[in-house]
Amino acid sequence: MHGQSSLSAASQSRARRLDAVIDKAIAEERIVGAMALVAEHGEIVYRRTAGHADREAGKPVAEDTVFRLASVTKPMVAAAALSLVDSGTLALEDAVTRFLPDFRPRLADGSESVITIRHLLTHTSGLIYGYDRAAGISEGMDMPGRGMAENLARIAAQPLAFPPGSAWRYSVAIDVLGGLMEKAADKSLPEIVAERVTGPLGLADTEFVATKPERLAAAYADGTPRPTRMADIQPVQGKDGILYFCPPRAFDPTSFPSGGGGMVGTARDFLTFIEAVRRGGAPILSPASVRLLSENAIGSFDTGVPGRGFSLGWSISRDPTAAGLPYTPGTWQWGGVYGHSWFVDPVRKLSVVSFTNTAVAGVNGAYPDAVRDAVYA
Repeated sequence: MHGQSSLSAASQSRARRLDAVIDKAIAEERIVGAMALVAEHGEIVYRRTAGHADREAGKPVAEDTVFRLASVTKPMVAAAALSLVDSGTLALEDAVTRFLPDFRPRLADGSESVITIRHLLTHTSGLIYGYDRAAGISEGMDMPGRGMAENLARIAAQPLAFPPGSAWRYSVAIDVLGGLMEKAADKSLPEIVAERVTGPLGLADTEFVATKPERLAAAYADGTPRPTRMADIQPVQGKDGILYFCPPRAFDPTSFPSGGGGMVGTARDFLTFIEAVRRGGAPILSPASVRLLSENAIGSFDTGVPGRGFSLGWSISRDPTAAGLPYTPGTWQWGGVYGHSWFVDPVRKLSVVSFTNTAVAGVNGAYPDAVRDAVYA
């Protein structure tokens, strides 16, 4: 479904382009189910559900369908951390060992370096994703029942990939940050995020343990000739290696709350969140914290995409033309490997959320690229 009444000709043209992209992906069975939202100048100008939340049960995607968020979790945990900075509980230059005294991963030569909260938020800590499976590290979407303390200990036992602050690499840093926040605030990460982000914004469907199983979309893995329903333990070929999913983890309160990938929620909730940040941060963040989320914080470090930087929460498109992207300079963007992508173009006052239940076609490749291009065409 979608609504186009009272829209400008340009908005109606964009809606037709988006409809065509979504219809094609569903018809070709590259995506099982989808929800897309576009807001402009604070008003929702496009909304669309398509395909199945549960293909085998014949259940369509609805506007209140809940999705496993994967890395869509990270921005909300980053906002909660910056809220703790706003309140004086944390400082960005605090050493991680102030709150996690045993978290002391070393460089390959055995030397120890100071990792700060800023390093964690900007993914410049020396931590990585893609540890050897023998290390037994959960990257936030697998290993149900794994506790926070054990996972942090296993991460700390692995050598850092580079000295903190010397390079950028996407990583388990936000899982470490979640453990740190629990110690600093003397509360669980779900309690912190609920008090500081989801509660104030009224995001009733966004949480760490799925309490509305009847609305949670089934998870699917890329496959030929069509995506396959994920098993309880599901390896999927990602852009940079094998990703390991465990869909039942969303129901397991004994699994550590993964700040990097552990939440579930709706597309509408996430749009509400990014729009609150775009509009200045109230009621969750100070203007100073919004600036930290809006500006490149890593200089010219290589992020794997030309002209792309990173703030304290997501990527910043410093020079989109360098990568052949249609974004306005300063656009925020990220996604989640369960099948989601989103971006905010602050100059155009434009926010776009595209959720699917198909990994990884919904986050990397033809579908999210076509959604983005349809918005800007």
